[in-house]
Amino acid sequence: MSDKPRLGFLGTGWIGRNRMEAMLATGLVDAAAIADPSHDMREQAAASAPGAAVLDNLDELLTQDLDGLVIASPSALHAEQSIRALEAGLAVFCQKPLGRTAEEARAVVDAARKADKLLGVDLSYRFTNGMKAIRRAIASGDLGTPFAADLVFHNAYGPGKDWFFDPRQSGGGCVIDLGVHLVDLALWAMDWPEVVSVESHLLGGGAPLADPGTACEDYAVATLTLATGAVVRLACSWKLAAGRMCDIGADFYGTRGGAQFRNIDGSYTDFEAFRTAGTERWHASEPDHEWGGRAAADWARRLASGEGFDAASERLVDVSEVLDRIYQR
Repeated sequence: MSDKPRLGFLGTGWIGRNRMEAMLATGLVDAAAIADPSHDMREQAAASAPGAAVLDNLDELLTQDLDGLVIASPSALHAEQSIRALEAGLAVFCQKPLGRTAEEARAVVDAARKADKLLGVDLSYRFTNGMKAIRRAIASGDLGTPFAADLVFHNAYGPGKDWFFDPRQSGGGCVIDLGVHLVDLALWAMDWPEVVSVESHLLGGGAPLADPGTACEDYAVATLTLATGAVVRLACSWKLAAGRMCDIGADFYGTRGGAQFRNIDGSYTDFEAFRTAGTERWHASEPDHEWGGRAAADWARRLASGEGFDAASERLVDVSEVLDRIYQR
């Protein structure tokens, strides 16, 4: 029998299959079991994982001899399923958001600490060449003292499943779906500064959202003021008249220069990064395309090397707390 970690995969739609294939491509883990309520999704995943047990649900997965669980289910289930897996002694890699609220995210992190198990969340934009280059530039002091950042994630259409539009299931609209990446990238790139205040505006259908607990926003802007005095502005949307599939970007400004992260020609997958000084701009990294599965592959490598709980998982709660403040919860 292989001594590689044996993984179960819960949820095998496009994202679930893509992350499974990225993990298996490392050669360091095995797919022992897959589960999805959809027969078609299970069968498609089984083609990429010959020999894996094909099951229906989490209960069946937890009867298997597993070392880790990869979760790509609807958001309402993430926290509960993660906690059940961790309490069963499994490491967990979960799609974002880890929880619909900071309270849910905290419960998962606490369960991972108690079990001493590796916990990962698919915050995949951290693994783009461009954002890694920008983070290095900030850390090295090349930009001087960061004092501002502007980040956007606009989609020309919304999600394709009904549960995204029910805040009881999703936790919110475009902010928790897309803005979670912006909050994470801003704080991660700037080495986790304290957020001292948050101001936000949530809109749905072109009007201010009356109650984020009963309806989802499709456009949002937020301003974060950091303990350093720096200001971060975020904007995200579904169904925006963007003129192309999406606009994704992150600009960071310091006392000695700036850095920019951009998607190319409205693409969801193609990105490039630049350094800036005055009117000058030059590439900070090679254009990037094959980055989507890197967070999953990184978690698989860390699991295979024997890593347990990582205190950096606490940062997942920091991001969730900012989201709660944007929603004024």
